[in-house]
Amino acid sequence: MRLVVSHETSMEMFAGLWYEADDPYAVRAAFYPVDRSGRVEWCLSREMLAQALSEHTGHGDVRMWPAGGSGRDALYISLRTPRGSALLELPAQGVESFLRETWSLVPLGTESERLDLDGELAQLLAGS
Repeated sequence: MRLVVSHETSMEMFAGLWYEADDPYAVRAAFYPVDRSGRVEWCLSREMLAQALSEHTGHGDVRMWPAGGSGRDALYISLRTPRGSALLELPAQGVESFLRETWSLVPLGTESERLDLDGELAQLLAGS
């Protein structure tokens, strides 16, 4: 993965994506520099990540889109917070492979079957 600093400059970074079937709509992402000096975690929409492989998607703090060029396909993720922003370039093929694995666990369109909305609501109400 690369952190895009400017049109001419980028910095190599590590990225980790993980998925849990108990939270079927979310993909967790961790980004950190090669020297592992700091780690930033984000929660991304699995559906939005898949959509970004073919078109621009997102709003607010998270936007994603596909790009090609220089002989490699990439997926760009723009993240914004009140403290700053980052533009990340990930290999599209790696993201697509990751998503295929998540779909084997929880196929697209079946996410809601994995949720216990009554149990979640009971927990929320018990805490108030």
